[in-house]
Amino acid sequence: MSRPGNTSHVTDNTKKADAPDGVGATEVRSDRGQPRPSGLEIARMPSAAERTRTLVQSTCSAVLLVPGLESARPEQLSPEARSVGRDGDVFLAFPAASPVVRTATHAQDDDLPAVLEITDVAPVSVPNRIRGRAWLSGWITCVPGVAEPGHMMLRLELGEASVDDLWGAERVEPGAFAEADPDPLVEYEADLLQHLHSGHGDQVRSLWRLLGERREAAGPDDRAVPLALDRFGLRVRFTHGRGEGSLADRSFDARFEFPEPVRNVVGLRRAMHRLFDAAEE
Repeated sequence: MSRPGNTSHVTDNTKKADAPDGVGATEVRSDRGQPRPSGLEIARMPSAAERTRTLVQSTCSAVLLVPGLESARPEQLSPEARSVGRDGDVFLAFPAASPVVRTATHAQDDDLPAVLEITDVAPVSVPNRIRGRAWLSGWITCVPGVAEPGHMMLRLELGEASVDDLWGAERVEPGAFAEADPDPLVEYEADLLQHLHSGHGDQVRSLWRLLGERREAAGPDDRAVPLALDRFGLRVRFTHGRGEGSLADRSFDARFEFPEPVRNVVGLRRAMHRLFDAAEE
């Protein structure tokens, strides 16, 4: 299983002395590749099953890899919609004439193995833009009469799953996937990150001040870009504008925990105001 990048971790948990409780920063640096967390990063984090469920129910790009269709174009293997059933089965909508549907129809009496590969790309421009991938493997069958006219619904009966993302690489049991809930911000994350980047860039950059020894290091060419957002906190990718090495080598991540997990956009708005206020103190 490929990883977004090879890293070595230097983690420093720091907290501004006069910041409100729960407003803390954890730095993760890497010599090259995608910054990753260490065991010291934070006490709270989404489980591997939650992260995988979130990716499945997000707008991330996905392809269904089926034996015999290696020559098909990626867009022919990309479902137009996907959802998760009560028992953890993944439902994928395809045009009725797609090669995936034809293959599944012809193999109706046999187990047809398939792998759903999901690629999570940051909705803002940052070094190492791929945030992670998930793989869900199992067997697909047609579910007639469910999809819109001209389409067919396929059911992927999950056999095993794995995720490899900013948190690390883990396997996911089908039962854990079925019981997990997606992050409550998954529907809004891309728009929220783009809004933070374009409309509140100066405030995001002010978060340098919460980075302990690094808070005085920010120069005029240094960047701070909101990278990921979930109910537990905000991850920002900081990049030094000048210096030796590649752009990726000059980048590091810092994660800012919310005082308590947020449940919706209203709670997120309060948490973000509190975080930005702490950076301005």
